[in-house]
Amino acid sequence: MTKYAQLSRRVGRTALQVVAALFLISVAWVLVYRWVSPPATWLMLERRAHAPVGKGYYGIREDHRRISYQFRSLDEVSSNLPLAMVAAEDQRFLIHHGFDGDALWQAAKSNMSGGKTLRGGSTISQQVAKNVFLWHGRSYIRKAAEAYFTLLIELFWDKRRIMEMYLNVAEMGDCIFGVEAASQQYFHKSANKLSSQEAALLAGVLPNPLRFRASNPGPQARAKQRRVLRNMRRLGGSAYVRELMEE
Repeated sequence: MTKYAQLSRRVGRTALQVVAALFLISVAWVLVYRWVSPPATWLMLERRAHAPVGKGYYGIREDHRRISYQFRSLDEVSSNLPLAMVAAEDQRFLIHHGFDGDALWQAAKSNMSGGKTLRGGSTISQQVAKNVFLWHGRSYIRKAAEAYFTLLIELFWDKRRIMEMYLNVAEMGDCIFGVEAASQQYFHKSANKLSSQEAALLAGVLPNPLRFRASNPGPQARAKQRRVLRNMRRLGGSAYVRELMEE
């Protein structure tokens, strides 16, 4: 019995040491990305390793796939872009602390009512946690990790950095990540020159950029674009994100 107790204590100490080490590593990782641009994300590496989505997708051959990703600071993109993302994805972004209880409740009610499509309630902060630090997929472990990293980035980053990261690592097409790469691909211009209509189109297709393509938007993508534009106007235009842009 004594040997069993000693073994249990040893295992417990080891487990605590592992948990402490993982905690310190995760905090250090988040702190580094407060100032350093991510060289890549897990999703980028996954897209790079897999076949193109759809035959002849943007002319990318399976044996010659490259990630298009150019990090830009918030000062280097049009103010229409953060406004469009807030209008499309998370209209309470500036006031919540990582989680939006109202959005989660509305999504749960919609999904339980048997709607044709599942509705998500993730905030921009949660999507940044998922896109920057985690692997692609669905599991309870991953959702718990997403919540944990969401708390960390809300604690150690400001809203400007969270939005900046979101605009740069969000998937906007097969092997296309961030607004600069998407702007060059779809509109042949830099992200700092995008109009409100172009920003709304990017934001509108963002939930499923492998299906709704900004390069050749169909009726559904155009409907999403119009909805985002209405929300942008309702929020008050670029003035709504002025404080975010000037931080």
